[in-house]
Amino acid sequence: MKFSKICIISVCLSTLLCFLGCGSIEPSNEYGVYIGANPEDLEDRDLPSTIVIDAQYYSSEEISSLQVDGHIVYTYLNIGSIENFRDYYSDFEDITLGTYENWEDEQWVDVSQVKWQEFISAKADELMDKGVDGFFVDNCDVYYQYPTEEIFSGVSNILEDLKDKGGYVLINGGDSYVTEYYNRYYSLDAILDGVNQESVYTCIDWDNDSFGVNTDEDREYFSDYLNMVLDDSKDAYVLEYTNDSEVEEEAYNYASKMGYIPYISHSLELK
Repeated sequence: MKFSKICIISVCLSTLLCFLGCGSIEPSNEYGVYIGANPEDLEDRDLPSTIVIDAQYYSSEEISSLQVDGHIVYTYLNIGSIENFRDYYSDFEDITLGTYENWEDEQWVDVSQVKWQEFISAKADELMDKGVDGFFVDNCDVYYQYPTEEIFSGVSNILEDLKDKGGYVLINGGDSYVTEYYNRYYSLDAILDGVNQESVYTCIDWDNDSFGVNTDEDREYFSDYLNMVLDDSKDAYVLEYTNDSEVEEEAYNYASKMGYIPYISHSLELK
C-alpha cells in the first residue's frame, strides 16, 4: 500500500505488526492491519475489534470465524495500480500509466478505463460474497500522480460503486483526491466512510532504511487533512511506524489527543 507525501518520498504500506504497548501506553484494541497475514498467522492472537486483511487469501468460513469472535473485517483492495506478477496483469498492461516509484514491479493504472472499473467492481463483489464488512481502499493517489479530470472521474466512479455495495469504505491516504472531491461537493458521503493516513507523527526514511519523526509541517498537513474528514463526520485512522519506545508513546498520545484511531507498527513486515 502506498501514499503520496511522507518524508518527501512516496512510501508503501506493505504490511504491519500488531501494536505493542510500551511505557504508559496500553495496546490498542480498536484497530489493526494484517494485510500480509494468512489465516494461520492470526490464530491464537489477541486481535483488535476492527481488522484489515487481504480477503483474497481467506475463505468465507475463515472470515465468518473472525466475525463470530467479535471482529469487524475489512479487506484490502488496490484500485489504482497493478503489479506485473499478477496473473491478470497482461489484461491491463495496455492501460498502465507508468512505474510506481520505489516499486519497480508495479504500474499505475488508468482508472478512467471502463474495463478497469468493471474489473474492480467484480473483484469487490467477489470479496463481498466472502462476507467481509467493507474495503480498505489503496492507491487513490493515482490522482496525485496523474491529476487529470479523467483520473478524478475514474476514481470517483470506482468509490461510488464500492459505496453502493453496502460495505464500509476506508480509503488509505488519498489526500489529494479526497480534498479535491470535498472542495467540489462539500461532502464525502458518496465515496467513503473513513480515511486511514500513514505516518502522521512518524515517517520512513527509505534512503537510510530507518524510521523517524515527521516534520512539523508534514504533521500539520496530514492533521489538517484528517480533521477535514472528521469535520465531515467521517472516521479518521492513523498508521505509524517506529521502533523507538518514546516515539511510539508520543505518536499514540498524539493520535489519541487528535481523535484519530491509531495503529502503531514496529516494522513494515507482518508475520
